[in-house]
Amino acid sequence: MLRGAVITVEVTTFAIFFGLILGTIAAFGKLSKRSVFRIPSIMYIDFIRGTPLFVQILLFYYGIPGLIFGITGDPFRVDPILAGIAVCSINSGAYNAEIIRAGIKSVDRGQMEAARSLGMTEGQAMKEVVMPQAVRLIIPPLGNEFIALLKDSSLLAIISVHELAKNGMLYVSKTFAAFPTYISVAFVYLALTMGISRILGYIERRLGVSDRSE
Repeated sequence: MLRGAVITVEVTTFAIFFGLILGTIAAFGKLSKRSVFRIPSIMYIDFIRGTPLFVQILLFYYGIPGLIFGITGDPFRVDPILAGIAVCSINSGAYNAEIIRAGIKSVDRGQMEAARSLGMTEGQAMKEVVMPQAVRLIIPPLGNEFIALLKDSSLLAIISVHELAKNGMLYVSKTFAAFPTYISVAFVYLALTMGISRILGYIERRLGVSDRSE
């Protein structure tokens, strides 16, 4: 069970990391005035946010390899953990994109205009003025996304990723001790989420101290 907890944290951490990269790209794409960037970003965000993670896992692990096999005739296998990280990253990226976009939009537009009036380019103003303010606003919802993804990673049991929930299921199949096993799994998830919440609370307090000192 503890090995499963380690895999759960690893998958979630990698997924959040890559999801932040995807989310940042998609957020700026959706904010772009150019349709070549805006339309694909909107399609990606709407599709991922509008479909269940469970279905996305099945599509990525079974659907796409099946499609490749149907076209090429060659079997295509994906490592379950890599597939889990990939699909969770894609899923997290769509939600992160909306969080980042909302954080940027919530910064007073006058900040950008003031920076541009000082001679900054739009990119410099975004990097030096807007984003530092937006980061303080997006950290709490990003933390909530981390916790939600940690719990949703239990769905990866369907593709045999030996994370916490899957290892609990395997233990029950051997011992038939369902209640003590699943209540233990629940408490491990609770400990993980509470630990993350404490860390996020500390970061938010530090940011609050930084705000008051400026």
